[in-house]
Amino acid sequence: MLAGVILPRSRVDMRNPLGELAALAKSAGVEVVDGVIQKRLKLDTRAGLGKGKLQELTMLVDQHDADVVIFDNDLLPRQIRAVEDAVQRKVIDRSELILDIFASRAKTRQAQLQVELAQLEYSAPRLRGMWKHLERIAGAGGATGAGMVGGVGTRGPGERQIEIDRRIVRKRISVLKQEIAEIDKRKQREVRARSDQFTLSLVGYTNSGKSTLMNRLTGAGRYAADQLFATLDTKTVRWPMGDGRFVLLSDTVGFVRDIPHHLVASFRATLEEALNAHLLLHVVDASASDAMTQLETVELVLKELGCADLPRLTVLNKTDVADHAALAELLVNRRIEGLPISALTGEGLDQLAAHVLRRVQGHAIEVSVSVPHEAGKLLVDLDRVAEVRKREYTNDGVHLDLSINRAILEQLLGRYGSTLRLHQELPPRVDGDDAT
Repeated sequence: MLAGVILPRSRVDMRNPLGELAALAKSAGVEVVDGVIQKRLKLDTRAGLGKGKLQELTMLVDQHDADVVIFDNDLLPRQIRAVEDAVQRKVIDRSELILDIFASRAKTRQAQLQVELAQLEYSAPRLRGMWKHLERIAGAGGATGAGMVGGVGTRGPGERQIEIDRRIVRKRISVLKQEIAEIDKRKQREVRARSDQFTLSLVGYTNSGKSTLMNRLTGAGRYAADQLFATLDTKTVRWPMGDGRFVLLSDTVGFVRDIPHHLVASFRATLEEALNAHLLLHVVDASASDAMTQLETVELVLKELGCADLPRLTVLNKTDVADHAALAELLVNRRIEGLPISALTGEGLDQLAAHVLRRVQGHAIEVSVSVPHEAGKLLVDLDRVAEVRKREYTNDGVHLDLSINRAILEQLLGRYGSTLRLHQELPPRVDGDDAT
């Protein structure tokens, strides 16, 4: 059974306010039987829903013999208890549902650690009386009866079981943060090692078609399905751009509205590719009835991650099944500068590749450099990231006239030092150089 409270600032599709929650529930393996919606200025302090709606929910739960009630809002522990007392069923809120889905989909060690951390940080302040033994562990003064705990070393007020469990949770959170910090450091080193190559990152609402697009462009074999959060882990592969050149393309976990902030924080290592990309490809499901809301949600999450200033290209996917009037609304009336494509049919992908190639070359500068004959790796790197206009072999080394991205050239100069010799000073920066 689904339930939701629409608040004044809720970013829901009013044509189907419980649609996304139903899709999330389906992703978790739940069969949805019915739902109730209530508009309020704020959540009821006692049970989220008002008294009348709570009675209606109780009646529908009994009528359908539902096993669980899922709220589209985040509830306080006391609110969850109040609803559970009324419906006599298990109650979970939106964040708990999303965390459950992530836990079932996490395959790698990194994802599993991140999900466990998010779950513990979410549940730690919500630990509630699930035990019958919350009485104080008896000290010596009260342990005189047969079978009672007592004796030397047990004097004092003791602790409640819930306090013990909270301490265990805090300790586990500390361990997880240390392990994830190590993973984060390794991930940052991996990203820095690729800093001299042009990198793109696919971002977007969950189920917008990012993995399908990556497979179409690169043949990566990324798992893709018509479900929310089909993939959690980041994958980076080469996207050939012709003439032996390529860019690195990364697929990241999808976003949803009101994503639990603990989840965003714990998945920063997974999103390291997006945080350091030269260009973000924001994939939008143009066939979704709330496409604009999804677009705004992703922009909000990117801002929370510190990616708001990164250059991006909006890609309107699924145009093969999108309503043409709705697509025109996005492109014209909403003034979205998006590139219409279909990852499924391949429509518009040539234009996408051409646009990305222009971005790669857009901030190129013309330079002349010399490289010693023995610096074979540097020559390979230059062939990979630059357009070689002229190559001349001399006794001192190889002389190259290049068209190369300024930022990438500066990274190579920092890495190879005097091995890469410039024949002139770099030209002054122009607006936009820092963007790439």
